[in-house]
Amino acid sequence: MIEYRNLKVAVLGGGVVGSHVASLLIEHRAELEARVGAGLEVIGVAVRNLEAPRPRALPRELLTDDPHALVTAADIVVELIGGISPARELVLEALGSGADVITANKALLATHGPELFDAAEQVGAQLYYEAAVAAAIPIIRPLRESLAGDRVRRILGIVNGSTNYILDRMDTDGMSAEDAAKVARELGYLEADPTLDVEGYDAAQKAAILASLAFHTHIPLDAVHREGITSITGEQVASAKAAGYVVKLLAIAERLIDPVTGREGVSARVHPALVPRTHPLAAVHGGNNAVFVEAEFAGPLMFYGAGAGGMQTASAVLGDIVSAARRHLAGGPGVAESTSAELPVLGLDAVTTRYQITLDVDDRPGVLAAVAGVISESGVSIETASQTIASEDGEASPTATLVIVTHRAQESALVATVAALRESPAVRSVSSVVRVEGL
Repeated sequence: MIEYRNLKVAVLGGGVVGSHVASLLIEHRAELEARVGAGLEVIGVAVRNLEAPRPRALPRELLTDDPHALVTAADIVVELIGGISPARELVLEALGSGADVITANKALLATHGPELFDAAEQVGAQLYYEAAVAAAIPIIRPLRESLAGDRVRRILGIVNGSTNYILDRMDTDGMSAEDAAKVARELGYLEADPTLDVEGYDAAQKAAILASLAFHTHIPLDAVHREGITSITGEQVASAKAAGYVVKLLAIAERLIDPVTGREGVSARVHPALVPRTHPLAAVHGGNNAVFVEAEFAGPLMFYGAGAGGMQTASAVLGDIVSAARRHLAGGPGVAESTSAELPVLGLDAVTTRYQITLDVDDRPGVLAAVAGVISESGVSIETASQTIASEDGEASPTATLVIVTHRAQESALVATVAALRESPAVRSVSSVVRVEGL
């Protein structure tokens, strides 16, 4: 076997993931080198504060506060800083020097992906990002490589462990959203400012990445429809449970037919949804993630596992490091991203889905017929309807709760249906509207 020079690896970021990656590279160096066929030398770990405590101890001589010096000296640069700046500048600098780059930075990829991939292609470098979505779950490589010859029709993903933990505790233990969020924060699932998670920003970034890969089309982050879980109540979760559903925050990407042009397009969105308890995603508990892929030739596929954690994310990063090192040995330029399809990106109005609409109505004859008439006039049909008495106030008119699940219809028609119901004299109030997916 011909000996190859040591490959120099620079790690940018010494936080939870960065310290795990660097320490595992050092501890398991011999085993990883045997898999690669060349030496792997960690030349440094760039950190903001040289004296700050680390989740895993690192040799003091490896730490530096000069990331630029590391970038220009490395064959493989591992970016684990997070955020947009200075990560973007450092990644571009690394690619410009011809180094392969590995990143777990979903915000950077979702915002500046095309720019970074173009920079890599210009110099024949490679950008790897398995850890950017769902941590240890191998989903990027299957979409990028294994399913590259297939035709992915739809992706449904639980890609944010924090919100899944909160919704799961509300479902399984009857906890309130506030109490579940408090426990999630104590366990480290939620940051002190939970906005990125509970408002759906984190999931939207991952949805943009997955959709771009699956459909070989760049999906801008601002084209991803986003709703968080802050509007979901304990009553909604309990009602869903009684009806055979579980509430999940889903990232959904799918091929659609544009109702205006009749041409195929793609859509990506993030929002809470009712998922039937018979669907595989309903069994994803705690802080776990899962991605359900519907492919034309391969059929339904599910990828499941830990979606966060220092060691779990480090596992995905190490896999990319091995791949990058093997590429160096094989030689040749990196493989460019496949974006040749460039399908039009469609808005939410083009989506077809089901709604579960919960109404407060008068408990009197003819109300159900009136509600059904309003829904029918909007071009939507009812799949199921159930009614329970909500209250009886003596001489006051008693009220009832009416739960309607529609058949699949265009989002625009369903929105118009809800608006018409709010104006109907037969309806006191529309108390809840949740989409139904996975059927």
